[in-house]
Amino acid sequence: MNQIIRTALHGLLLSGLALAPVLALQGVAGAQPRPPAALQETMDIGDEPGRVSTEEVSITDGPYARQMVLFRSHEAPGTVVIHSGERFLYVVQGNGRALRYGIGVGREGFTWSGQVQVSRKAEWPDWRPPPEMLQRQPYLPRFMAGGPGNPMGSRALYLGSTVFRIHGTNQPETIGQAISSGCFRLANGDIADLYERVPVGTKVIIRHKATL
Repeated sequence: MNQIIRTALHGLLLSGLALAPVLALQGVAGAQPRPPAALQETMDIGDEPGRVSTEEVSITDGPYARQMVLFRSHEAPGTVVIHSGERFLYVVQGNGRALRYGIGVGREGFTWSGQVQVSRKAEWPDWRPPPEMLQRQPYLPRFMAGGPGNPMGSRALYLGSTVFRIHGTNQPETIGQAISSGCFRLANGDIADLYERVPVGTKVIIRHKATL
């Protein structure tokens, strides 16, 4: 009898050990995936809901400060030219000059080039993360009304029919970095300045590198 009991207990122990990995996997499968904070920052820093930055913030010092520069171009005055590799946006002024802004650009795998037009403009725009971003970061809100804590910042210029924009940011310290999901971001004070200079219909040329 004792041998029978010992055999039964041994069988139950083995069964429990066999079920443990299954239960553990079930628990993992049922959990909502969310990367740790450090990984989130490498994914979409600057798209952080709730971070507050005022409209008046501009880049005033260093290489990314807004300034008039020499710029050779055959484009008509008013054309916007973005050099992602340089982290600069230029508004052509003519006579070999352009107004230059420091920008944040798409990180590796999210850069792009081409020619589009400004299709729409918005002040303190609402934010709706596109489906592609929600697939990568399902914990993001599906909608956030415009305001100081909105990751779109104080202004947005919508680029053609794409999901990309030139917009402000509630994290101006990211200007000069390749860290976005393909949008081009300026400090809120700089995007407010650009917003007044660039009407709907403006040609926007996006380049990876300068081609002077």
